[in-house]
Amino acid sequence: MKDAVDRLTPMGVMVLALLREGDMHPYEMARLMRARRDDRLLPVTNGTLYHTVARLQRAGLLDEVGIDRDGNRPERTTYTLTDAGRDAVVRWVARELSRIDSPSDFRIALAEAHNLERDEAVESLRTRRAALSDAHEQHRDALAGARAKGVPEQVLVEFERQEVLLEAELRWLDSLLSRLEASAFPWGPHAFEDTDRYLAQRKAARQ
Repeated sequence: MKDAVDRLTPMGVMVLALLREGDMHPYEMARLMRARRDDRLLPVTNGTLYHTVARLQRAGLLDEVGIDRDGNRPERTTYTLTDAGRDAVVRWVARELSRIDSPSDFRIALAEAHNLERDEAVESLRTRRAALSDAHEQHRDALAGARAKGVPEQVLVEFERQEVLLEAELRWLDSLLSRLEASAFPWGPHAFEDTDRYLAQRKAARQ
């Protein structure tokens, strides 16, 4: 049977990650996602969001903390993260951050990597780097072998692109790891929560 982490969808991860910042209702979640341009990573629709919240509640990963009504606005149910939900989002991000076989999930994990402590993020990214290095070496050798056999270049253009992308990602990942290990920028779940920009964003999303 799949555990909570295996059952999480990318939208579910983003909802749980938002609730790590504090209790909120789905309307605020949607506004924050759009304000932060999370809709470039996955579609953010109200229907999907409310369905995801309900499913996470049934799984015991979040829970209701109250229902508010402001003037003529519809009632809004506020949710909080449970201990199981907090554990699930951290485990999912750490797992997907280290893998190279699911690019779309990696983008979500990278966007939410700040939910890991610095050493946890470094460990997952180092695991990813080792796998990327192996993949790059195998791809490069296969491409060289195909050329040595006289395979026409016109059928190798996709292989060539992939080899270049792998090399570029390795360079980027080395740069990121260097910055993380040198503490070049603040990191962690609470590294930005007291900034004026963050507080203004949260206030705007509640209205």
